Amino acid sequence: MAADRAEVDEDALAEAYNRALALEKAGELEAASRAYREVLALDPADRGGASVRLASMGQGPHPEKAPDAYVETLFDQHAEVFDNVLVEQLGYAVPVQLRQLLSDLALGPFDRVLDLGCGTGLTGGELRGMAGYIAGVDISENMVELADEREVYDALYVGEALAFLKSGNDEEERWDLIAATDVMPYLGDLTAFIGEMAAALTSDGWIAFSTETLPDEVMAGRDYMVGPYQRFAHREDYVRRLLAGNQLEVEAFEPITVRHEQGAPIAGHLVLARRKGR
Repeated sequence: MAADRAEVDEDALAEAYNRALALEKAGELEAASRAYREVLALDPADRGGASVRLASMGQGPHPEKAPDAYVETLFDQHAEVFDNVLVEQLGYAVPVQLRQLLSDLALGPFDRVLDLGCGTGLTGGELRGMAGYIAGVDISENMVELADEREVYDALYVGEALAFLKSGNDEEERWDLIAATDVMPYLGDLTAFIGEMAAALTSDGWIAFSTETLPDEVMAGRDYMVGPYQRFAHREDYVRRLLAGNQLEVEAFEPITVRHEQGAPIAGHLVLARRKGR
C-alpha cells in the first residue's frame, strides 16, 4: 500500500472522515470539503478516497484515477459481501452481458484470456468455458482469495491492473481476449490503460470492457469525471478516440445498465474491440 499505516493517526483520521461524511450528507459541502482535506493531510495515500469524494461534490479537481490505496481498501473491506451486494442488490450483470455478446457474435474459444480487476471471479466464471487458459488480476488480496475458491482461473495475481499489463512484454505472454468489466469506473484518464491493453494483445486479439457514462450536460465537455457515486464516467467519443488511436476496431459499443444505485439505473456501455494490423 502507498502509505505505511503505522505512520497514520488512525483515531484522528476516523474522526475527520466521519465528520466529513456527516457534513456531506447534510449538504454542507464547503465544510465537508475542509474536513476531507484534513483527511488527505492525515493520510496522503488516501485510503478513504477523499480526493474522489471532493471531485464528486464539485469541490476539487477530477483526478486521473482513483487512488490505488482507496481501491484496494474498498474492495478488501467489501470482499465477503461483494457478490451479494453487487449482483443481488445492485443488479450488476456485466459479466453475463459480456458472455452473451461474445456468444451472439460467435466469438471464441480463446486460447489465452486475461481478466483484469477480476474481483471474486464473476467474469472468470462466465468466460471459463470460452478459455483454454484464463488468468485473473486484482488489486485486492481478499478478492483474489475468494476468486481462488471459485476454481475457475488457471492463474491469479494480486496487483494493480495497469502495472500488471506493463510487466508483461514477452510475446508469449500476449492475450487473445482481455476483459475489464469493472475497471474503467475507477480510472479517469484511460490513455495508458487502453494503450497497454492493445500492446498486450495477440495480432487479432480482443479487448472487452464496461464504462459508466453521464448525460452530456453533466459531462460539460469533459472526457471523464467523477460521478455522484464516486466512480468515473467517460464520454463515448473519448473512448472511441482512444480505441482508434491504438488500432483497435470497434465491434460493439452497446448501451447497457451497468448497475443500480438508490433504485435508479446507472447508464454505461459494453465495449468490444479487436486489434488488427499489428
